[in-house]
Amino acid sequence: MRALAYFGPGKVSVVKKPDPGIEHPQDVVLRVTRAAICGSDLHLLHGLIPDTRVGCTFGHEFTGVVEDAGRDVRTLKRGDRVVVPFNIACGRCFFCARGLFANCENTNPASNDIASGVYGYSHTTGGFEGGQAEYVRVPFADVGPTRIPDDMHDEEVLFLSDILPTGYQAAEMGEIQKGETVVVFGSGPVGLFAQLSAWLMGAGRVIAVDRVPERLAFAREYNGVETLNFDEVDDPVMALREMTGGRGADVCIDAVGMEAEGLEAGAATALAWCIQTARKGGNVSIVGVYGPLWNLVPIGTAMNKGLTLRMNQCNVKRYVPHLLKHIREGRIDARRIITHRFPLARAPEAYHLFEKRARGCIKCVLLPHGEA
Repeated sequence: MRALAYFGPGKVSVVKKPDPGIEHPQDVVLRVTRAAICGSDLHLLHGLIPDTRVGCTFGHEFTGVVEDAGRDVRTLKRGDRVVVPFNIACGRCFFCARGLFANCENTNPASNDIASGVYGYSHTTGGFEGGQAEYVRVPFADVGPTRIPDDMHDEEVLFLSDILPTGYQAAEMGEIQKGETVVVFGSGPVGLFAQLSAWLMGAGRVIAVDRVPERLAFAREYNGVETLNFDEVDDPVMALREMTGGRGADVCIDAVGMEAEGLEAGAATALAWCIQTARKGGNVSIVGVYGPLWNLVPIGTAMNKGLTLRMNQCNVKRYVPHLLKHIREGRIDARRIITHRFPLARAPEAYHLFEKRARGCIKCVLLPHGEA
C-alpha cells in the first residue's frame, strides 16, 4: 500500500509499505477513505515529540471501510463505514470503566505517565501506525470505531475522531455557566470547535485569540466570536483584561499547546496567558498538546488567584453519540472547516500548506483512494 512516512524533522514522503493485517482476534483492517492532518501532527513533523521513528506513518483522524475483521470482532463486519477515535482503548481497564478512554492502561506500555495508545503518534504512545495511508489496522475494534449512518458523508463525521470532541471537552472542562465570558487561545480547528462548544454550553461572550488574520476572520464568520490578534497589541493579557472590564475572563481555554510555529520545545506561552487572563476563581481548560516534559508555567499565579485547572487528552468515545446528534440536527457543521483536499500522493504538499497556513488553510484532508 501507499502511506505517508517520516524521515526526520521537516521531511515526509509517500512510500510503499506492506498492507496491514489482522494481528489479534479483536482487530479490523480499514480501507481509509479520509485522513485529516492535525495540528499536533506538526509537532511530530518538527521533531518535537520524543521517539518519533524514521519510517513511521502519521495520522490519527480518519474514516474507513472495514476490509477484514478478526474472529472475535462482534460489532463490525466487512463493508461497514466507521469513524475511529484517535486514542486506542481496551474498553475494560480501570480507566476505560470510568469513561477515561484517553488514559487506558492496556494500549501503551508507557501509560503511567503518558496517554493511552494513539494512532500514528510516535512510540511514546505505543508505536501504532497511523491512518495517512491506504489501509490501517484498528485494534480493539469493538470498542473505539463508530459506524457512520448510511445517510451521512464521511466528511460530516470525520472530525468526531479527534478535534470536535476535543474542542467540546475543552469547553466542558471549563464548566461554563450561562452568560459567562470565555476566551479561547487558538483559532485552529480545535479552537474553532471549542468556541462553538462554548456557545452550545451557554456562554454569553466568546473571544478568540490568534495571530493569523485568516483564522480570526474564519472564526468570526463561522462562530460569531469577538477576536484579538495578539500581534497587533503590546500585551495580549492587558488587552483581554480591558475587553473584560479589568476583571478577566470566567473561563480560558488553551487550544494551542507547545509552540509549533516558533519551534521552541517546551514553550507554554498560551497556557501562561490563560492563567494571567482568567479572573480570580476562574477556570482554565487545557487541551493543547505539550509533548516535552519541561514547561515553564506560572503555577504560583494560578494558586494565588484560586484558579481551577483541568486538562486531559480527549476521551473521544464518551462524546461521539452526543456530538453526532448535534451534527445530524444542524447545530454543528463540522465539514465546513475543510478548506483543502489532496490525494495521498500529495500529502507532503498538504503538510507544507497546513504548516505555513497558506492560501487560507484551516484544515487539510487526504483522500487515499479518491472519492469515497
